[in-house]
Amino acid sequence: MATKVILPKQGLQMTEGTIIKWLFAEGQTVEAGQPLFEMETDKLTIEIEAPASGILLKIIRNVGEVVPITETIAVIGDLGEDISSILNTTGSKSDVADEQKNEVVVAQVSASPSPSPAPQRQPGERIFITPRAKMTVEEAGVNYQDISGTGPEGLIIEKDVKDYVESSKMGAKITPVAKKIAEQNQIDVANVDGTGARGKIMKADIEKAINERRTKQIAGEREQRLIPFAGMRKVIAENMMKSLHSMAQANHRMKVDMTEVMTLRERLKADGVKISFNDILVKVVAKALGDFPIANSTLTEEGIVLRDFVNVGIAVAVDNGLIVPVVKDADLMTLKEISTVSSELIEKAKSGKLGPDDYQGGTFTITNLGMFGIDEFTAVINSPEVGILAVGKIDMTPVVVGNEIVIKPIMVLSLTYDHRIVDGAPAAQFLQRIKQILQNPYLLL
Repeated sequence: MATKVILPKQGLQMTEGTIIKWLFAEGQTVEAGQPLFEMETDKLTIEIEAPASGILLKIIRNVGEVVPITETIAVIGDLGEDISSILNTTGSKSDVADEQKNEVVVAQVSASPSPSPAPQRQPGERIFITPRAKMTVEEAGVNYQDISGTGPEGLIIEKDVKDYVESSKMGAKITPVAKKIAEQNQIDVANVDGTGARGKIMKADIEKAINERRTKQIAGEREQRLIPFAGMRKVIAENMMKSLHSMAQANHRMKVDMTEVMTLRERLKADGVKISFNDILVKVVAKALGDFPIANSTLTEEGIVLRDFVNVGIAVAVDNGLIVPVVKDADLMTLKEISTVSSELIEKAKSGKLGPDDYQGGTFTITNLGMFGIDEFTAVINSPEVGILAVGKIDMTPVVVGNEIVIKPIMVLSLTYDHRIVDGAPAAQFLQRIKQILQNPYLLL
């Protein structure tokens, strides 16, 4: 019985995902539980396992496509099984099935050795190839003896030929020197025609491409490239616009003397305890939220929900966007516990290994750009929370103390809050409380 493959629902908010890589080709055997394809959600990139064992009979949705979670994207079943009813339901036709309606071309392999990277075949062994694939072979000017078939029993289909041609351009036929020069100069070898034997890309071909690009730049004909507006980037944009349009976002800023925090951190370091400024901020904000529960609330259709638990999100920049892992029950943790948990979450975020439970359930978010030299900035609220704290760099600044000018480590905090729920005065008092604790860390005890 054929099994439909659909996107699993990763988290309560997910409605779609982007397919970024198939790990098996049509016609290959998969086992239930094996990673079948890679998918990018609104939060992270994950591997999705095969729901059943069998032959991957049909890949319906290709790499780069954005697919709803309820839609069939592939079919797994038995060799030769009729899946036309499933394909008719999804509105897609099977390329393999279409090709096999025609007579299969049978070719003989010559006794001469096959050039690399040819599949391992015996002299005289028959090669099965579909008419459409044979036509593509002739158009591309390649030898089908070098191509491995992924169709049933090794049948070469059109996709196998196209994949072979593409892989050849992407590096299978390029000299090591040419490849190194291409990488150093960011040359896309897929757009370079090789002048070597059998189309191999040589050093001279890459140098020619570099010169052509330089000529275009001098002439003002600079190129442009398209980044698909999909996956995490698209969801971030939608969430930011929704946050700005659905809330009355206001902002308060306050300067904080970080002398005592820096002293505390140095003393802990001397005792072998490594604590980051972010860890201290999480602890301080968690304590302040306990004192001002309105800043830890959320707005629902029934009214304002005040939460007894404090889950602090930490905004983390990743390669393709932004994600906010959450330190659960931060108000109940010690500084050392917060440091351990946050370090694990940040590492998982950067390696794409966060699970839905790691980034859901936040009640307030901290975003810190101080390490990038940013003095101060205004952040957008991470809906459905009602506030977010933006943290700038610690800057040695001249300040007036009594009748003297002294140098102090000053940091600017910027609180964005939803004015529908939090009024200006309570928001200012909440920010003032954060400042008070930072300047007097013994209040954490």
